[in-house]
Amino acid sequence: MLTVDQYSYIRTAHRVYGKAIKQIARETGHSKNTVKKVLRGEYSGYKPRIGQAYPVLAPYIRTIDRWLKDDKDRPKKQRHTAVRVFNRLKQEHAFQGSETTVRRYVREAKLRLGVSGREVFIPSDPQTGVEAEVDWGNCIAILGGVETRLKLFCMRSKFSGKHLVRCYPCERQQAFFDGHIKGFSFFGGVFPVLIYDNLTNKVRL
Repeated sequence: MLTVDQYSYIRTAHRVYGKAIKQIARETGHSKNTVKKVLRGEYSGYKPRIGQAYPVLAPYIRTIDRWLKDDKDRPKKQRHTAVRVFNRLKQEHAFQGSETTVRRYVREAKLRLGVSGREVFIPSDPQTGVEAEVDWGNCIAILGGVETRLKLFCMRSKFSGKHLVRCYPCERQQAFFDGHIKGFSFFGGVFPVLIYDNLTNKVRL
């Protein structure tokens, strides 16, 4: 299951840094369908991490990290692959765990340590009142006994995760601006940074 940090990473990597779904899936180890659900706001199965994520590998993590850190000063062809890490653990430390576990950890560790060989984004703790995400969604409401399709304007604080959601009959500019005004009033101030998801047709410079 996704952790809260992974959920935030996926959305920010795609929306802010323009990373493709396939690349995010490769970097996080989650399926493309899971990544798509997160980007559509449909994924609800994430939870805070409980306990050690790599119980079998835990005694060797410092050793692996040291090997990977040392790789920064080596040519790319001489750096550790996941297979080489696995083989060294078996030969030098009598490791009894699976290669799959080593592969998954090495992939995450390389991203965290900056030795993956490709540009990545590692999310840091957001500051209070600095960043918010803005997006539109859809819903069905019963108005006068009739099912009516409405548009949802959502503004979410990156720091607290708190949402403001308002319903509008359309996504026109008037609703877009009104949503921002209500959002800033709700949060008690203007966010210096707003992250939009494919809203170029609503914004005019």
